[in-house]
Amino acid sequence: DLFGSVLVFPQETNDSYVLVKAAPEQPLQNFSVCLRSYTDLTRPYSLFSYSTKSQDNEILLLKPKPGEYRLYVGGKSVSFAVPKGSPMEPQHVCATWEATTGIVRFWLDGKAAPRKGVRKGYVVGNEAVVVLGQKQDSRAGGFAAGQAFVGEISDVYMWDIGLSGEDVYAAMDNRPLETPIFGWRNFPFETKGEVYLKP
Repeated sequence: DLFGSVLVFPQETNDSYVLVKAAPEQPLQNFSVCLRSYTDLTRPYSLFSYSTKSQDNEILLLKPKPGEYRLYVGGKSVSFAVPKGSPMEPQHVCATWEATTGIVRFWLDGKAAPRKGVRKGYVVGNEAVVVLGQKQDSRAGGFAAGQAFVGEISDVYMWDIGLSGEDVYAAMDNRPLETPIFGWRNFPFETKGEVYLKP
């Protein structure tokens, strides 16, 4: 149980990341990902990368610049404009996707953005490598320092269902209402390179 802890990525490297040692058992018709990040980076960086044999960017949560988040599903992306905000505050994000409509919902600090769509009818593969803090350009590899995350990541969750606004608020408090595939209260992970778990 990592409640109250954060993963610290202290510097820009091409070999420091967190490997999440869990993945869905079945292909996904729906998914949700939530996490909290804290950084003063203004260049592009990757927060959550889920790669399969057939698709590097099967699921990717990327922040290309201040004021924008981008979610990739099956290699195609959809962008959400967000307030730039103060860099001295952590940001909590949740994204959900459903295959039947392709609709993506996105929340920043519990506030929902207008819904958008991508990859209607797609099925997300399940034999995945899940990485925090780097973008996979090949399974568990192909990392570039220029896309590396520097700062703190915590409160990471992934589900095989869509979330409601109520679920998002519960996840922000680390009290998920639905059982996740993996989550911060029971988080199987391995750090690679220079990443530290700190209170």
